[in-house]
Amino acid sequence: MANAIDQTRRMLSLVTYLRERPGARVSDVARAFGVTEAELIGDLNVLPLCGTSFRGGDLLDIDTDGERIWWHNVDDVAQPLRLAADEAAALLVAARAVANLPGLRESDRQALLRATAKIEGAAGEAAGASSRLSVTFESEGSVFADVDRAIAERRRLWIRYYSPSRDELTEREVDPIRLFAVGHTYFEGWCYLSEDRRTFRLDRVAEIRLLDTPSDPPRIEPRDLSQGLVQPAGDDPEVVIEVGPGGRWVAEYYPHDLAEELPDGGLRITLRTPDPGSLRRLALRLGRDGRIVSPADLAGSARDAAAQALAAYGE
Repeated sequence: MANAIDQTRRMLSLVTYLRERPGARVSDVARAFGVTEAELIGDLNVLPLCGTSFRGGDLLDIDTDGERIWWHNVDDVAQPLRLAADEAAALLVAARAVANLPGLRESDRQALLRATAKIEGAAGEAAGASSRLSVTFESEGSVFADVDRAIAERRRLWIRYYSPSRDELTEREVDPIRLFAVGHTYFEGWCYLSEDRRTFRLDRVAEIRLLDTPSDPPRIEPRDLSQGLVQPAGDDPEVVIEVGPGGRWVAEYYPHDLAEELPDGGLRITLRTPDPGSLRRLALRLGRDGRIVSPADLAGSARDAAAQALAAYGE
């Protein structure tokens, strides 16, 4: 399974490959790049979002009918790239920040530094302006680098991970499979604590360490994330929860249709779930920081569960 940097390299090479082979067969291209046809289609879904300028330049008009790949505007985007001053400055600031990421493979760092030097030479005064700016990554940046390195070197990870739904830190050994972003940045891996595939949000990794143990996750079909990390069905029952300021994390942790601000700093959250009863545990976890509003039978059962729990403590 390719990591994020390998995928970027592949996609850059794919542009050149497709330019020289109009109407290339999907099966032939996938074989040439050593990926599955599904992985190639995933790359092709991203390429049309790329172009010659972030301020409205031509995007790559690439599509496929599932059998062949067509690039319709290859001549339009083949002209030499001309960066505006603000584009060059933004690119240089970002490149320097990435080059300083801990855990970045040295070969990638050196390649990035060489590219940065070339851009500086071409940017002129914009390069001087960019040198007065800097970007530092929060802890998520170092976690990303460690996960990416673990995937590249096929090494197991040890992590201390915070689960807001249980309000606890757990120690786990994980064989990482892939990095991806859906709103936040996550990595997917085989968790030996759960003995199952699990997804971990990078900003909830409290501590991370690369182990010498080789990574050997079981072969797992990648999940389709095109519609989001969790994909409730449209006909799933609707649940409304109100949380106080201390329960706002629920909106980050649970996919929802609507989150409305409340006067006390809390939220009124509307979500869908195939198993509304599973939210009783959430209500107990929230305590005074939240309550189920509807449906009425679920709200009632949550109150009963809370009363039983209080009675047990009294006994």
